[in-house]
Formats: sequence, structure tokens, C-alpha cells
Amino acid sequence: MKIFCGRANPTTGSMEWLEEGEDYDYHQEIARSRYADMLHDKDRNVKYYQGIRAAVSRVKERGEKAIVLDIGTGTGLLSMMAASAGADFCYAIEVFKPMANAAVKIVEKNGFSDKIKVINKHSTEVTVGPDGDMQCRANILVTELFDTELIGEGALPSYEHAHKYLVQEGCEAVPHRATVYAQLVESRRMWSWKKLFPVHVEAEDGEKIIIPPSEMENCPGVPSVCDIQLNQMPSSDFSTLSDVVTVFSVDFSKPVQSASTYYRVQLEPVKSGKAQIVLSWWDIDMDPLGMINCTMAPYWVKPTSALQWRDHWMQCVYFLPREEPVVQGEKLYLTACRDEYSVWYNLQKAREGENKAGEEEHKAGEEEHKAAEEEHKAGVCVESPVCRCRAHLLWNRPRLGELNDQNRTQQYVRALRKVLKTDSVCLCISDGSLLPMLAQYLGAKQVFTLENSGVSCSVMEKFLKANHLEDQIKIVEARPELLKPSHLEDKKISVLVGEPFFTTSLLPWHNLYFWYARTAVSTHLASNVTVLPQSAALHMMIVEFQDLWRIRSPCGICEGFDVQTMDEMIKDSLNFRESKEAEPHPLWEYPCRSLSAPQEVLTFDFTEAVPQHSLSTEGSVKLLRKGKSHGAVLWMEYHLAADISVSTGLIQMSNEKGNCEWNPHCKQAVYFFSSVIESEILSDPTAVTYAINFDTKTGEIAMDFKLL
Repeated sequence: MKIFCGRANPTTGSMEWLEEGEDYDYHQEIARSRYADMLHDKDRNVKYYQGIRAAVSRVKERGEKAIVLDIGTGTGLLSMMAASAGADFCYAIEVFKPMANAAVKIVEKNGFSDKIKVINKHSTEVTVGPDGDMQCRANILVTELFDTELIGEGALPSYEHAHKYLVQEGCEAVPHRATVYAQLVESRRMWSWKKLFPVHVEAEDGEKIIIPPSEMENCPGVPSVCDIQLNQMPSSDFSTLSDVVTVFSVDFSKPVQSASTYYRVQLEPVKSGKAQIVLSWWDIDMDPLGMINCTMAPYWVKPTSALQWRDHWMQCVYFLPREEPVVQGEKLYLTACRDEYSVWYNLQKAREGENKAGEEEHKAGEEEHKAAEEEHKAGVCVESPVCRCRAHLLWNRPRLGELNDQNRTQQYVRALRKVLKTDSVCLCISDGSLLPMLAQYLGAKQVFTLENSGVSCSVMEKFLKANHLEDQIKIVEARPELLKPSHLEDKKISVLVGEPFFTTSLLPWHNLYFWYARTAVSTHLASNVTVLPQSAALHMMIVEFQDLWRIRSPCGICEGFDVQTMDEMIKDSLNFRESKEAEPHPLWEYPCRSLSAPQEVLTFDFTEAVPQHSLSTEGSVKLLRKGKSHGAVLWMEYHLAADISVSTGLIQMSNEKGNCEWNPHCKQAVYFFSSVIESEILSDPTAVTYAINFDTKTGEIAMDFKLL
């Protein structure tokens, strides 16, 4: 059976219907899953195994049979650990069918078919009884249902249901408990992901300032969690205002409540400053005594332990509703609210003469936990943050960071100064850009901005109003190909500008949509039109990743169990399409070393329309340093005007080692070399040849690499 998938082509902007096989969705799911990353997480695997062995022993010592329920079994790994630790029987539950099928094969291959039953259902649909999925309730509950926020994948409702219907009272649980921690910080860099700072522009007639609308100033932003590799955030980019506090704990061996609730913790700032951000992470104790602990704590909290790299569990950045000035030693209350799937934070000043309960609460460990429990009253909850200004819907967090990047803005200001004249009629094509306002302030006679969506129109309207520019700048809500002379008051455009930035772009070259839009509006352009940027170039470099390669690396044997079936399944799904494609990754979070010099491989001339024929190139790049060639990184550079460029990728390359600094606001494209990652190539290559083709009809870039 074939299915038709509709999608808007991010580069050409056209709506396309693609015929896909019925397996398309599931291949995508597997190719992009993080199963390999979990199997490579040695720290997690070892500690689960220790916790499972201990739980099975405790049950056996009581003279009971060990019956295990494993919710979200994935490859079946935790059930196989339980069976080899002596469990009498395991029920392994997996809702995703292709994964459940793989688990059956893996369990069989490892010789545990008589001890493990894989059930392809959601745990809430599992039945217990003589004719049920499970013969009886389990007395050991093993799960790995956690995400970076701990509860985002529905761990709480799953546990709540399991305790009611699937496990015995007083059961053992692995993990036994989870604890969530928080720390208050000030960070201009992270705060710039939520707020737009005023933009200062030096104009002919003095300094001009673009200010955000008040609605945006007071907006709590979007509720989705901001999860990042906090270990890549340098300590110079934030300042800690409090010690680390325990926010809440969940004991998984007892009935769990998923209903919305809140927790209040008292904290005392260790330093005065502006409270903007709550950083948060969790740890899990695999045993009741807390001897087997697996933590997500960042580098400054656990400086002694070697950090385990993982991409499936990171750390969370929460944005307070507003910036709060705090004074060293002046007590505060941090309130964490949660529903079934997410957490958000508020900060209040403590009132004088509050009772001693808060004092007690500050004692470490169990004391703190008990007091926090006292404080938390079910059913009372501040509502979760919702963006009302719409700007947070238009601009994601990296985009806000980019708009707040003053150096980048200055490049555009310099370039606009070069091209604008007093009689310039300017058209801007980008989604929700500040360029129209910059062009107006820098002396353009008239400015039009083409906005592709209702959201970007409404946000731009608010910005123009807040800056008293609603009469000077005209917003046109139309697709480029539907632009009429009347939209432009029958004027010809003398300066066409774009950043370019479009919300639909995933890969660096998707912003070439600007070129297609420029081609579509050709009839409205003056014959001597100036286009900014005048051109773009695709750049490439061969790199060795410190850790990111693991997400593509086969696992083979994991803690003594053969999981090659999973490796083959991921490989099949990648070969289905993904392995011949680059994928977007924010490389500031994933350190790598360059093994080659950066190389310009393709150029795109925006002064001309998109050509009918494909653009292609081939060549080779010499490897200058020893190392594993894990893949190629590709990014775009835009040439705004003579000698002014902005890069969406490499910012600088330092020292002999080839360490790279990447643009922190953009995702770069990574094309993994599977032969290296799968260790098929043992000798170090000396060069890499490439063939890259840009199909102007589809806007897609096909690439092929060979290691010599």
C-alpha cells in the first residue's frame, strides 16, 4: 500500500504530494529515535543492572517468586537483566509495534523466551488474571519512562495506573525514587532566548531604538521545556544566585499521584542579582538506600565525577515569568507547579516572620524533602504559561537569541548603510524580521515587508505600533508569487532585503527559499535593483565528534546481551532514506574537531533568478589532522554586501587541535559517514571526495562522500 504525504517544500515554498510506502512513518520514527544513545549510556545500564539484581535478591530473600513488570521495554534489555539476575518471570510491555517485534527477536536470540513475555500494548490496556496478558500482579516494577524533564513522557500516569492494577502493594521498584533539583541563575544569554532586548541603531538623525511591544515584555513565553546540553554552557555565561535545592521526590515503590500539584521550597540567595532562569535536572536512586545513584547533575555541581555523555536525558532551562531582583541572604520561595507532563516555576519574596516550617525545609536531604511534601497541597495550581503575545509562537528560542545578537545586527546595519539611498523603495522578505525597521531608520524612502503567515503579520503589527512606525512601513500578507503591483502602491522595488530567515527551515539551505521568493517577485523589481544578501555559499568541513557520533553507532553487545537486531533495524530505517541525508544539529552543544580546512562548495547568486538547470560540484578535501572522520558539517554563509558576511555555521577555528566555535543560534547540517562510525574503515583516510547537487526544481541538495 502507498500513502500520500502532503508537505510544504521548505526551500521552494510549493506544496507537494509525495508517494510514500506504508512503512515510511515507522522508518522515520526508528531512524530518528534515541535507542542507540540509550544503549551506549554505560552509566545508566550498569546502574539499572545493579538495581535490578538487588531488587530480585530482596524478593527472593523473602521466599517469594520474583515476577517483574517492565513498562516501555524497548529492546527488552531491562527484562533480560532481570531474567539473568534470577527473576522467575518477566512481563515486558512495549506499545510501539516495530519495537515490540524487535524485542521478541532479541529476547529469543539471548535465550530468554521461556522467562520473558513481550506484550505489544500500552500499559494502561494490559489485563491481569487467568485469561489476561499477565497471570498475576508483579512484585517488581522496572521502568525507564523518563525524559529530560522526568515526567514529559507520561511516567506519572503510567506509574499511577500500574500501582492500581498491575503490581502488588509494597512491591520493589527500579528505580526506587527520582528527585528533581533546581538552581536559580542570572544569565543574559539564556534570558535572550525568551525576551527581546531593545535594539540600538545609529541613524543619520541620532540614535534610534527598536523596542518590543509591552505585551511581549510581560508574556510568560511558551510552556514547552527548553532542554539542552548544559555541560556545554561555559560558566562565564551565567551566574548562580542560589545553592542547588531539592524541589520534589517521587517514590516509585508506593502509589503515585499524577494530578496537578505544586511544591514550595525556601531558598536564600548566595549572591545579589537578577533572577531570570531556573536550571533543573534530576537523579534516580535504583535502590531504597540510595547507594546506586544515576545523576544528570551538570559539571559545576558534580565536578569530581566523570560526566557520562548522553543525549536522551539532558538538563532543563526554565524561564521565570519576569526578571526578579534578589538580594543576598533575603529569603525567597521557589514554587514548582506541575501537571501530568510538565513543570514550571515561580518566585516569591518570603514575607517577614514566616513560621519556622520554612526554616526546617532548608535542611538537606530527607528533611528538605519532608518539608517540601508538607508544603505541597494537591489541587492548588498556578496555570501553566501560555504565550499571548504570539511572538514566542513566531520565534523559537534560538531565533530570539539570534535577534538579540548585537554583533549580527550590526553587520546588517553596516550593509544596509552601504546600499540604501534617500529614494530607496525597500521590500523585505523574511519571517518576522527586524530588517524593515532597520531600513526605515537608516533612511529608506519607503519600506514594505512581505509576511507569509497571520502570526508573523500580527507580531509585526504590534512591533510597528510600539515603535510608532505603522504609517511608515506597510505589511503585505501574501505569498511572493501572488504579490500584485497594488500591494506595492505600483512602485518598483529598488532594494530587496532578507536575512534570510524562514520559520519552516530545518536545514541551512532551506533559507534559500529567499532565492525562490526573489525569483517570484522579479516583475516588481527595478532593473537596477540591489539585492541584500547579494549571494550565498554552501560551506563544508570534515570533523571528528567528541560524542555525537554515538547516536549513529551500533551497539552490538550491551552489558553482555546481544542487541544486534536493534542495530540492524536502525540501519534498515536509515538506509530507507535518512543515511543519504544530512540532519540538523546545534553544534554548540556537540563539540567536534575539524580534520580539514573549511571549504566553499556551492554558490548561489541572488542578483539573478533561480536557474532552470541544477547546480552541482565535485572535488576533494585534504585531511590535515589525524582523527576519526565521523562526518561532514555543512552550513551557509550570506554575503550581504561588499566584504560583509554572516555565517550560520563556523564562527572560528582555534589552535592546533582544530577545535571549532559554531554559530549558537543556528542548527548546522551533519552528514554522518556510516562506514567510519561502524568501524568498517580501519586505516585513517587522507582525503574525502564529495559530489553535491542542488536540484533547482525541488530545492533539494543531494550529496555523496567517499573516503580515500
